Amino acid sequence: MQQHLVFVYGTLRRGEAHHEYLANCQCLGTFDTKPEYTLYDLGEYPGLVEGHNTIAGEVYVIEDATLAQLDILEDVPVEYRREQIETCFGIAWIYLYQENAALQHEIASGDWLQRR
Repeated sequence: MQQHLVFVYGTLRRGEAHHEYLANCQCLGTFDTKPEYTLYDLGEYPGLVEGHNTIAGEVYVIEDATLAQLDILEDVPVEYRREQIETCFGIAWIYLYQENAALQHEIASGDWLQRR
């Protein structure tokens, strides 16, 4: 079974609505991306697109089955697409939002946990 790294920035983070998907996975630590993204508040969850902000999140070690579950949760390839980014822990998957018409409320801090 192959292991992957995933960078999570919203509802999959510790203490958030969908963290149970990663509850049994190893968290390597926190990570802030390069200033290449913009984070939006879509109500129940965030949308991340290419932009000019640094995004705060966490990096987890996951297995194939968990990656498949995350793809279903994120509605890949319809609502989100999965790409790879360089983190201080290695290359990690990141989910980018694709429905740009819905983007209205930017989270200027780049941190979902500080959205309100």
